[in-house]
Order: sequence, then structure tokens, then C-alpha cells
Amino acid sequence: MTDIKDLSEIIASKGDDPLIMSTENLQPQEDVELERKLRELKFKQELRKDWILFIVRDVVIFPAAILFIFASSGYSLFIHIHG
Repeated sequence: MTDIKDLSEIIASKGDDPLIMSTENLQPQEDVELERKLRELKFKQELRKDWILFIVRDVVIFPAAILFIFASSGYSLFIHIHG
């Protein structure tokens, strides 16, 4: 099977303007570690945001809407019966 590096060089050299490919690692290990930590932090923030939206939407707003519907329909029924 063809090596991935050789395949990428073949693809890069196609056409009139061949691309310049660098095989050395451009980012030091510290940058890679910082990027990994940043991705983890962003994931945790997204997870926290999802949980907050879940609590607000499904635990607060939905039951409040159901209680409002029951209260208004009960009040309407009470008015029609005694009115």
C-alpha cells in the first residue's frame, strides 16, 4: 500500500503550480497541549450550557406553561359553572 506521505506529495504536485509541502511538525508540543486543553474547556462550556438550557426549558418553562393552562381552564370552567 502506498505511504500516506507519498500520496499527499503526489496530490500536491498535480497541476501547473505544485504545492509546497512541509513534513516537519510546525507546532511544538506545548501548543498541542494547550490546544487540547482549550478544546476540553470549550466542550465543558458547551455541556454546561446544554444543561442550563435543559433545566430552564424542561424543568421551569414547561411545567409553568402546563400549570398556567390548567389554572386558566379551571378558572374558565368555574366561571361557566357558577356564572
